[in-house]
Amino acid sequence: MTITELFLRLTLSFFVLFVLTRIMGRKEISQLTFHNFISAIAIGTIAGSLAVNSMLSIRNGLLALVGWTVFTLLLSLLDLKSKKARKLLSGDPVVVIKKGKIMENSLRKTQLSIDALNVMLRKKGVFTLSDVDFAVFETDGTLSVMKKGSKQPLTKSDMNMLQPSRSSSVGTEVVSEGKINESNLSKLHLDKTWLGQKLRESGVQEISEVFYAEVQQDETLYIDKYDDVIQ
Repeated sequence: MTITELFLRLTLSFFVLFVLTRIMGRKEISQLTFHNFISAIAIGTIAGSLAVNSMLSIRNGLLALVGWTVFTLLLSLLDLKSKKARKLLSGDPVVVIKKGKIMENSLRKTQLSIDALNVMLRKKGVFTLSDVDFAVFETDGTLSVMKKGSKQPLTKSDMNMLQPSRSSSVGTEVVSEGKINESNLSKLHLDKTWLGQKLRESGVQEISEVFYAEVQQDETLYIDKYDDVIQ
């Protein structure tokens, strides 16, 4: 491959990919559903091959790019027109916290660990699970969170004046998936005896019954048991 041909391929790949991405719209880069993700990988691979693979003719490379773009647009149109197709292509949002309780089966379904869930909550400004009323894992991989009413910031309509939002208290994990976090207990100057007493006061007899527990700033214990059944 000559330098001139390489430069031509690079230029064509860049501008064709730019134009096709604009045609496909912002959804392709902002909301990566399953078929969007596949399309992004495939189109990027084809564009890269067109740029540097001399075995792939320019004509065939351009046809492959345009063809895959058309296929992606048809799937997006089907996604807009048909609810059944949308469910098949993108899946359904999954409720991972409901009425303040963690839905363990939902976490397994979405392949989210409790640590990953806590990371996503912190990115939403939530530093303790006890502040959350509902949380939904969306089809694009983001988490939507609704705090409990008492934990939401005051608004002008609440107090008839502007109020600064209140920062959330930070909870400390002491039990995760049935196992005690002894390091965190020690940092809080607490022990297993204290933890066992608090669990029994909440009707929990065995640590294996607890999916997640954290100590709040006021030393109250937030507990989420395995196999929550909430209607």
